[in-house]
Amino acid sequence: MKTIAVLVGSLRSGSFNLKLAKALEKLAEGRLKFVYPDLGSVPHYNDDLWSDLPASVTALKSAIDESDAVLFVTPEYNRTYSPLLANAIAWASRPYGKSSFMHKPGAVVGTSPGAIGTAAGQVDLRGLLPVLGVIPMGQPEVYLQMKPDLIDDASNVTVPDTEAFLKRWVDAFVAFVDRVAL
Repeated sequence: MKTIAVLVGSLRSGSFNLKLAKALEKLAEGRLKFVYPDLGSVPHYNDDLWSDLPASVTALKSAIDESDAVLFVTPEYNRTYSPLLANAIAWASRPYGKSSFMHKPGAVVGTSPGAIGTAAGQVDLRGLLPVLGVIPMGQPEVYLQMKPDLIDDASNVTVPDTEAFLKRWVDAFVAFVDRVAL
């Protein structure tokens, strides 16, 4: 079973994007193992900290290093991906030549209450992935509009058409990771 480092770009209790990640995890049960590095404990990026690297940064880099692929689950802030993800990416992609993302298959998904989900933020993040060394999955894309009770407290998708769509996405992601992961 392949391990997926899931980077959720929201710390909010009740995060829609964490709900989405947990729903995808449930749909991938038995085929993918999701691990969730603690992005909230990672300090703001500061080159001076490399001399005494915080344990939270070491844990983040290790989780990505030990994974077979990376899943970025992002809200959208000001038409881009979240500052939390930007910070995690800055740490995990450094030092130069030691990016934890290098040659990892990756995908981007996200949700928000807005009609276009997180489309604009995902476009920015997708453009960055090759620079990081991530091999991005291009299709299918998930720009999900979160509605009340779309995902229940047990991580079940309650709308059959949405559940079928997300199952197809999971199937494609599993196939992509199997094909691309080293």
